[in-house]
Amino acid sequence: MQSRQQPSSGTRLRSIAGAGALTLLLSAPSSLAQQPASDDSGQQAFNNSCRTCHSVKEGDNRLGPNLNKIVGRKAGSLTNYDYSSSMKEAGFVWDQDKLTRFIVKPDEVVSGNKMQPYGGISVDEAGKIVAYLQAAGAQ
Repeated sequence: MQSRQQPSSGTRLRSIAGAGALTLLLSAPSSLAQQPASDDSGQQAFNNSCRTCHSVKEGDNRLGPNLNKIVGRKAGSLTNYDYSSSMKEAGFVWDQDKLTRFIVKPDEVVSGNKMQPYGGISVDEAGKIVAYLQAAGAQ
């Protein structure tokens, strides 16, 4: 008769830990797995450069207007924010390109606007911010 070798306690612990990790992965909301990795860098860029004056929450206007669903919105159109006259009269709808350029050099897009960028923003960082704003507005 052959004797069965009992697994060591270390082997049992690794099996339990593996099963626990698998359970955690399977029970996580599917939305977590679908979020692009760039969301974190875009949100970080937004937090570093924009959050003092802006929010992505609808109706939460601060020193600047809320940026909820900004891409596709007519410039200067929120009814509960006091835009500069130049922004009210801008006559365009925000798209990715125009918003990115505005974040980098606001006066080149809308001369006479009130926005003063916090510390200067690169085109790359502005692109991340716009991607984050689009993702946040779609939720």
